[in-house]
Amino acid sequence: MQISARADYAIRALIELATCGGGPVTGEVLAAAQHIPPKFLEGILTGLRQRELLQSRRGAEGGYWLARPDHEISVADVIRATDGALASVRGTPPEEVAYQGAAQGLAPVWLALSSNLAAVLDAVTIGDLVTGDLPDAVTRRAAHPEARTSKIP
Repeated sequence: MQISARADYAIRALIELATCGGGPVTGEVLAAAQHIPPKFLEGILTGLRQRELLQSRRGAEGGYWLARPDHEISVADVIRATDGALASVRGTPPEEVAYQGAAQGLAPVWLALSSNLAAVLDAVTIGDLVTGDLPDAVTRRAAHPEARTSKIP
């Protein structure tokens, strides 16, 4: 899986918002705090507002804030809002992929991959990232000696 810059920036911006006390925070402040290109971030924030992860207000006292508590927004929610499905095979959802002949066994592999991605990304919330208190399964997986080589048993 490749995490897009759009998804990475969106997650970082939401983490930053979650630490700002709930009041409106401007896109410029978020961009500066996370070293994100401001114009690119504005487009991302607009998309997150449209997907109801953020709320916003214009004007001198304006800015963005989380639309719901940080512990109710998963990393998967953010990725789905910015990039669509967590996993796809040539743009097709894994559950719709079918192969013929010798490649038939590949479809369940893509389903399992999608399911595992969702299991991790749905389990981790913006609130977890703010507090650093990640779910045990994620912490154990990340601490595994082979985690950095992608060869976790």
